[in-house]
Amino acid sequence: MIASLSRLIDWSAIQVLTIRTPRDNGQSPRLEEAIQFLKGPDFIPAESPPARVEFTDPLRFRFPTPRPGDFVENNIVYGRLYRCAERWQKRPVIILLHGAGGDPDYHFEFPLMARHCNRAGFNAATLMAPFQFQRRPRHLTRLNWPDYLQMAEIGYAQAIAEIRALTGWLLEEGCPAVALWGNSYGGALSGIMACCDARLSAVVLAAPGLDMNVFISAARRIVWPNLREQLLKQQPACEALNRTALN
Repeated sequence: MIASLSRLIDWSAIQVLTIRTPRDNGQSPRLEEAIQFLKGPDFIPAESPPARVEFTDPLRFRFPTPRPGDFVENNIVYGRLYRCAERWQKRPVIILLHGAGGDPDYHFEFPLMARHCNRAGFNAATLMAPFQFQRRPRHLTRLNWPDYLQMAEIGYAQAIAEIRALTGWLLEEGCPAVALWGNSYGGALSGIMACCDARLSAVVLAAPGLDMNVFISAARRIVWPNLREQLLKQQPACEALNRTALN
C-alpha cells in the first residue's frame, strides 16, 4: 500500500504542476456527471468486441481504442506480446498492467517478469494505459484538473475497454486462458475487470489504489503547501467516488 500511495501522490503532483487551469474560467470539476457516468450502463458496456491488433514488429503491437476521444494521440493503444517459443496460441496469457506514470513497471520490471512467464510456459502481454508515454497529448490546454468526468471516461472506462478488447483478441487467437496482474493503478483496473469480465481465469491486484480516502490521508503529509491544499480540497469528491465502481 505504501508504494501505491506514493505513486498516486506523485501522479497527482504531476497533474497539478503540468496542467495549467485558469482560476477564473468558472468551469466545474463535473463530479456529479462523473458519478452518474460511473453508476450508469455506459461505464462498462455489456459487449466488448475483440481488438483489431496490428503488429509493428515481432514484439510490439497496436490497435485503435474501442473508446476514441478528442485526443488523437490517445486513440491508439500500444503494447507488447512476449510469446512462448512454441505454439504460443496454445498457451495461457498474463496481461501486465502498469501503475500511473508507469516507467519502472512498463520499461524495466515488466520485460523481466514477462521472460519469467515465458520460461514457466505462459505468454505475457503489456498494455500502455491511456495518457501514458506516447499516448500523452502534445497539447494539454484542454485538460482541467481535477476533471472527474474525464478521469472516469478516459482513465478508467477507456482503459477497461482496451483491456477487454485485448482479452477478446487473445481468446479469439486460441489462447486457453487470460489472467491479469496489475500494479497500483493497474491493480485498480484489474479489480474492476474482475467484477465485470467473467472470461478472466485469474486476477492479481498488487498494491491497488482503490480507497480514495487513504489517498487523502497520505496527501496531508505532502510538504509543498500549495499542492497539499489542492489535494485536500478533493476529500468530498473522494468520499463520493468511493461509493461508485471505482472502489
